[in-house]
Amino acid sequence: MGKIDVAIIMGSDSDYNVVQKAEEVLDEFEVTYETNILSAHRTPKQTVEYIKLAEQQGVRVFIAAAGGAAHLPGIVAAHTTFPVIGIPILGKSLNGLDSLLSIVQMPSGVPVATVSIDGAKNAGLLAIQILSVANNELKIKYEAYKQKMGNEVLEKNKKLKQSKNK
Repeated sequence: MGKIDVAIIMGSDSDYNVVQKAEEVLDEFEVTYETNILSAHRTPKQTVEYIKLAEQQGVRVFIAAAGGAAHLPGIVAAHTTFPVIGIPILGKSLNGLDSLLSIVQMPSGVPVATVSIDGAKNAGLLAIQILSVANNELKIKYEAYKQKMGNEVLEKNKKLKQSKNK
């Protein structure tokens, strides 16, 4: 593993279709990342080893996606002092509510920032915001991104007004 800024970890390969949205955001901002499948329950030793290795390689933000009991973000947070962003994955039985509650109810002293169910895009953007604190170039890119979003809304509003006036 070369120098990476963000480590993305998912508990299962079935989570990848969600996680890809975080990768797309990081690609757009030219932020380096690595994505791995590691399980809090099935590969606990390898998960902890990876967290330490990732820190040594320069990772400053972890994104952890998990469904069901969703212990992965908590395990990551328990083994690092760097920010952890949890992505609850939409589940089959409880529509992701089990995952959301598992991640959001971390014990005091072990914080995990939590995005919406399947909210990988926002996880990527939150990672960008965190990294922007120490990276002015990234901060400028993110400000431009937000400005572009605002302009798109204003343009849509303008088109709506024009269509109503016809």
